[in-house]
Amino acid sequence: MRTKTLVSVVALLLVLSHPVPELLAQAVYGSISGTVFDASGAAVPNAKVTITDVGRDVSYTTSSNESGNYSQTHLIIGKYRVRVEVSGFKTAVQENVNVAVDTVTTVDVTLQPGEVTQTVDVTAEVPLLKTERTDVSTTLSERSVEELPSLGRNFTYFLLLSPGTIQFNWLDNSTENPQSGIAVNVNGQHFTGVGYVLDGTDNRDFMYGNMIVVPNLDSVVQAKVTSANYDAEFGQANAGVVSTSTKSGSNEYHGSAFMFRRNDLTQARDPFSQSVPIDASGRLLPQSLWSQFGGSFAGPIIKNKTFFFADYQGTRAKNAGSVLLRVPTAAERTGDLSALAAAAGVDIFDPQNATGQAVPPEQRQQFPGNVIPSNRLSQPALKLLNYLPLPNITGVGATEPNYSTSGHDVYNGNIFNVRVDHFASEKLRLFGRYTFTQFLKEAPGAFGPVAGGAAFSNIGYVGRGDTRPQSVAAGFDYTVNLNLLTDFRFGLYRQRIFVDPLATGSFAEDAGALGLNIANDPTTQSMPRFTANGQGGFEFGYSLNNNCNCPLIEIMQQFQFVNNWSWIRNNHTFKFGADFRYLQNLRVPSDRHRSGELFFDPDGTRGPNGGGLGIASYLLGNVSNFSRYVSNSLDAGERQNRQFFYGQDTWRVTPKLTLNYGLRWEIYYPQTVTGDRKGGWINIDTGEVMIAGVNGVPLNGNIQNSFTNLAPRLGIAYQVASKTVVRMGYGRSFDVGTFGSIFGHSVTQNLPVLGIQNLNPPNNFESVFNLSQGPPFLDVNTVLDAQPKGPNGNPLLPDKVRSFVYPKKMRLSTLDAWNFTVQHQLSPNLSVEAAYVGNKGTHMFAGEGPDYDFNSPSLVGFAQGVSTDARRPFFDKFGWTQGFRYFGNDANNHYNSLQTKVEKRFSESYSLLAHYTYSHAKNQESAYYIWDRTFNYGRPEWQRNHVFVASNIFELPFGKGKKFLGGASRPLDLVVGGWQTNFNLIWMSGQGFTASYANCGADEDVGVCRPDLVGDPTVSNPTRDHWYEGTTTTLANNGDTSGAWKRPAVGTLGNAGRNTLSGPGWFNTDMSFFKNFRVTERVKGQFRAESFNVFNHVSLGNPDGCVDCGNAGHIFSLAPNVIMRRWQFGMRFDF
Repeated sequence: MRTKTLVSVVALLLVLSHPVPELLAQAVYGSISGTVFDASGAAVPNAKVTITDVGRDVSYTTSSNESGNYSQTHLIIGKYRVRVEVSGFKTAVQENVNVAVDTVTTVDVTLQPGEVTQTVDVTAEVPLLKTERTDVSTTLSERSVEELPSLGRNFTYFLLLSPGTIQFNWLDNSTENPQSGIAVNVNGQHFTGVGYVLDGTDNRDFMYGNMIVVPNLDSVVQAKVTSANYDAEFGQANAGVVSTSTKSGSNEYHGSAFMFRRNDLTQARDPFSQSVPIDASGRLLPQSLWSQFGGSFAGPIIKNKTFFFADYQGTRAKNAGSVLLRVPTAAERTGDLSALAAAAGVDIFDPQNATGQAVPPEQRQQFPGNVIPSNRLSQPALKLLNYLPLPNITGVGATEPNYSTSGHDVYNGNIFNVRVDHFASEKLRLFGRYTFTQFLKEAPGAFGPVAGGAAFSNIGYVGRGDTRPQSVAAGFDYTVNLNLLTDFRFGLYRQRIFVDPLATGSFAEDAGALGLNIANDPTTQSMPRFTANGQGGFEFGYSLNNNCNCPLIEIMQQFQFVNNWSWIRNNHTFKFGADFRYLQNLRVPSDRHRSGELFFDPDGTRGPNGGGLGIASYLLGNVSNFSRYVSNSLDAGERQNRQFFYGQDTWRVTPKLTLNYGLRWEIYYPQTVTGDRKGGWINIDTGEVMIAGVNGVPLNGNIQNSFTNLAPRLGIAYQVASKTVVRMGYGRSFDVGTFGSIFGHSVTQNLPVLGIQNLNPPNNFESVFNLSQGPPFLDVNTVLDAQPKGPNGNPLLPDKVRSFVYPKKMRLSTLDAWNFTVQHQLSPNLSVEAAYVGNKGTHMFAGEGPDYDFNSPSLVGFAQGVSTDARRPFFDKFGWTQGFRYFGNDANNHYNSLQTKVEKRFSESYSLLAHYTYSHAKNQESAYYIWDRTFNYGRPEWQRNHVFVASNIFELPFGKGKKFLGGASRPLDLVVGGWQTNFNLIWMSGQGFTASYANCGADEDVGVCRPDLVGDPTVSNPTRDHWYEGTTTTLANNGDTSGAWKRPAVGTLGNAGRNTLSGPGWFNTDMSFFKNFRVTERVKGQFRAESFNVFNHVSLGNPDGCVDCGNAGHIFSLAPNVIMRRWQFGMRFDF
């Protein structure tokens, strides 16, 4: 505690007593800088430079130094006029200087001899070359954000317009991410490593890594995506930084009103899940209706002084979706699995002998004809199957999906923003913004409100959610003198989330499945999750797996205080600053559904050499493994302090050479809990549970801090010619991860607060209980009291209770990134650039993280019959058979890429932004990670090696004032004028997938199912029914070979690599068509027709990778995030 206090005091003294520049000022503002020359090219010192905000008629004055350089920071985003005057020269005026967020606009001025009273208007465009910064970034203009097509008018889709970005395969729970902000991997890094800044304050929620507030498109003035080598003022992110600014008012009143609408009548069907009529009329598509409406209003409160901006957006929707599944057939529900077993190429075996004793696979007998006798069928299992419909798709293979269904959600969203800017004087400016949002969502699963089941495509969640994110940003900036500026920021965000299942009741208990719906625990009164794995498998119930983390209570908030200074001395711009944050979190989750998650594996009915079906284990009622959350606490929360400091210098060594260098220090204090017995830490050396406030355990669990998180930054920009600049940079950055990797979602979900019951069998072919018996009851209030004490006097962690575990010392994800970029300006409005961008991550997640199980079994001893439990590293030491969630942050990753970009800013009715990225990414996966960190080191699941993206805005050159028919009359202009078309195009190569084989459960039990690759499995013309060459028969025995595949020996892992097979590519084009027209001189109208996936291209998902299963090489779904064509129509008015 003394160390923390000392650091805080020293930091405050540094901030208050030294000229320290801005930490996030550039994230709010932009800058204008340049050099003043005379006609001979010599520098002109002491020139007066007046920079005027055209929209607000506010001016700033500075002067050029002895090198002719000048700089003006803290400029609000917008259009400016630069006026340069000095005795002996004509006054030069540069109009239409656009200032972008976190960007330096270079305006070099050459003065002509003459009288200062003479004015020369500079008509040349401000160059596109970036000579002051070395970051790798893309700036999106207000027009791009407002006019490029985006499904649902979702701001986060624009992140994909930056090189090095790929949309992740899935989104967070829609009820916990109600604005549907997409997850984006940037330069090979985890999607939660992207930092979001809104009006200079943090906009990334600390639990999920999403935007707290996804801005309305009408409220965004500009956005910048920085993907590499950002300045030292930015941190707490290692994948990139997205800086966004909201609009401000001006001296003119202006506003907008809009309405957008789409429904199923202009929607194309999913060729997989929407192939079966949903009613007697033959309809294939469910009814849907999406409407979004709102507007904005802005203007002066006091002209030239105080301005306001306000906007509202409402969404009312019934979003429809479908899903393609497999459900048990009528014959299978009677125990007749003969057709399924034949199609799967396996047999099913009785796990009991004639006397009813459980026996290992080598002693089992096949069920005659692969039919389970009726007297062996589990009655609870059969009764629960009554909640599931029978197949409605005929003529498909026995292992293929046989049921399609559709449905819709109900979605109501409201977003409101208000912002005020006040220019108190030329030296002092203040601003404040408040954002309120409210979202109510409700959606059934595939099998209805009781049985739940899979979420419908394009809906992505099941259950009922009530979410309310709010955000506040306020601050001021003050000019002490021409060379010294300071600013202060206060930020606050708060998010409240409630999620519940749609139907409550003791459904499992009523069916005879005991111990799941507990009478005196209302959180368990819903359908458990039942999952039959393997070929012919199925799933129903509620769980996080179908995006219903329910019930859930989540209340998070963060306070942020920032003080920043800028000091300009000679050719140096020094920046220093401090950022203090205080986080509060309360989370009462159901990550493992509270009525239970029950899994039924094929190994439960496998025989001597393999075989078995998960559905057979289900029909017998034999549960392979089981987990659930158990708690009754509603007030165990977490708290954390974070402190950041940085210093940076931008040195204009010469007019052509700029050097950026800086250092950032990030301090994350170990989280604390809100009181005694409100959290627990696991000591893996002694096996003890360290209970907060008990036996001398402090509220931070004695986790040690790390004060060595120093992040150097270095960049060089050199203008080798008038139209060419070379930039290079290096930077280190740290990130906080997500899902509890350093804060929240962890120690308050350990005993004594919460117990994660986790039952695993001694061997993978055994069961943990039968449905008719149920699991043992876990009493979290007393379980530790009954435990023996460890060497330090704390209770030992009991067996079968999964726990979150931290290292003894905090460890942050660390990224070292570098780039080399060449940019060339082809014309005043067109530039091209090519960059090598690379990075190396250390202390990263193993896979998609953030945790891995350090008690997973080794493969050594499997072939000799050593039990699964005996091969767990902590079984002999503490008798633990459960898994753990260890936040190790100890994996590595690598990324290398070529990134090219073409940018034409809007001129002559056209703009273009296009980029191509060729990249390779590798990371480590969590499976078998503790035993062999190299085995799963390879291509991530989401990686696509080739990505091409292009977007444009094109005003057709017809009508009044245009190239053709420029003198058209008003009636003619209404017909031929005002037309505009825009598009976003994305093409990507395929994602990787990993081969597996049917009988791997007989050869290993460590979660890695790989055959040996002994040939070439590619086919010359891959199709959705034959993407690669599988086997011609099941690999029934070890050493069997068929085609390119071989079954490995018992106790070995096959040599087929992780994600070494390539799936289908992706192609999508979104296009919009506008008709612009004037209602009056001040009122403009615009009709929009927008089409998403306008060519209705079917981007296929990956095939079934089980090489000897019945569905080998078959594709049964669209790729993640794909939609088929949808038309959306809208009308807006601006004045």
